[in-house]
Amino acid sequence: MNIRNWVKFYLKTLIIAGIATVIIGFAIEWDKYKSIFVAMDVLEIGLVALWLVGIGFIFGTLSQMGYFAYLTVHRIGLGLFRSLWNAVQLVITAFVLFDLVYLRYNAFAQDGDSVLPYILVALLILLISLVISYLKSQQSTKDTFVPALFFMVVVTTLEWVPVLRANEESWLHLMLYPLLICNAYQLLALPKYIEQSQKERLALKAKKELVVK
Repeated sequence: MNIRNWVKFYLKTLIIAGIATVIIGFAIEWDKYKSIFVAMDVLEIGLVALWLVGIGFIFGTLSQMGYFAYLTVHRIGLGLFRSLWNAVQLVITAFVLFDLVYLRYNAFAQDGDSVLPYILVALLILLISLVISYLKSQQSTKDTFVPALFFMVVVTTLEWVPVLRANEESWLHLMLYPLLICNAYQLLALPKYIEQSQKERLALKAKKELVVK
């Protein structure tokens, strides 16, 4: 991918993250923000939205860093494990999903708390990841299903760690959904930008050959 298309890719990710965070932020804190919408306090709404956009840009940047870090890890994994790399990714994915339930429940649950909410969060991430991985396999080849699943589950969880450690419910939701949306977008959109970069590179090469002639 050339620099121009990477910048487009990054900016699009930021825009998606910003919009998603604004919508989700108002939705999960509706009781808190309902009054300013009822009063049509445009200034207050705008200031809150601007703050949420800024937070969303941080999420979007974190998402993009995680994606390109995974692409590097994926190449290393293929070199080290070769045909076993998919199996390794599945094992790690299962381990992360288990820890999302077990470790969080042990760390934050009070006496008498049900484990069900912790299971539901892990299931939600898994279900969304399965859908996105299926779409990726339809877009490309079936060999991309496991890497896509690993990325959507494992990398999203790693990106989510800062608020997982705090375990503040509104922040858990505020960060998780934009990360899932951005990661899904990047996974499905990257081939388009790579293809565009290849076309531009070929066009530039043809132009240089014409100049030489």
